[in-house]
Amino acid sequence: MNKLAAFFQAIWAELQTVFELALVEDDRWLQILRGLGNTLIITLGAIALGLVIGLLVAVVRVSHAYTGKLKVLDRICSVYLTIIRGIPMMVLLLITYYIIFASVNISTLLIAVIAFGINSGAYTAEVFRSGIMAVDRGQMEAGRSLGLSYTSTMWYVILPQAVKNILPAMLNEFIALFKETAIVGYIPVQDLTKAAFIIIGITYEPIGPLLITAFIYLLGVILLTALMSALERRMRAGDKR
Repeated sequence: MNKLAAFFQAIWAELQTVFELALVEDDRWLQILRGLGNTLIITLGAIALGLVIGLLVAVVRVSHAYTGKLKVLDRICSVYLTIIRGIPMMVLLLITYYIIFASVNISTLLIAVIAFGINSGAYTAEVFRSGIMAVDRGQMEAGRSLGLSYTSTMWYVILPQAVKNILPAMLNEFIALFKETAIVGYIPVQDLTKAAFIIIGITYEPIGPLLITAFIYLLGVILLTALMSALERRMRAGDKR
């Protein structure tokens, strides 16, 4: 038992040394904090942009399926979905930075938000579309029979029901997006992972920075899951009233 206790004490002492080297010395925690801030900005900005793009694309495709109108827009949306879902996120990020915005003087953070938002929008669109199509078509007919326009029926009747159905799938998309931002260091942006590699380059000790990065991502996923679960419970509780 004494040998086992001494073994764990030695491991704990070594971990303390590793984490002090990664965080405390020269205020290296500031690198992690700056990287985390950029990661959150990219994630939240991409989620917002992806939701807008996804909702618009989904409404266009569903409207075409319901009414046969918006044929040109539906074709454009189909091409967008095919291209974006067929290109790896890292390649899309590099194309966005090195080709599309190569001669434009804008923030690299904004470029990252645009790239991740465009990618997320393609997957969010299909989540929205599946949720809308899952709502009984009679709901649309009922809304129209009450004198509501197609747009009003979609906004006030169909979408609220669809949102409740797609929360789990949307949570998975947000989690995937949050973790995908780890590749943003391929362009000049210091995100959480890039901050870890900066510290590794200084200390030549990978254990501390990588474990800290992994823990922060894990904590973010746990918090996001808890937030979405609370939102889902609240929406389900409203159904029981």
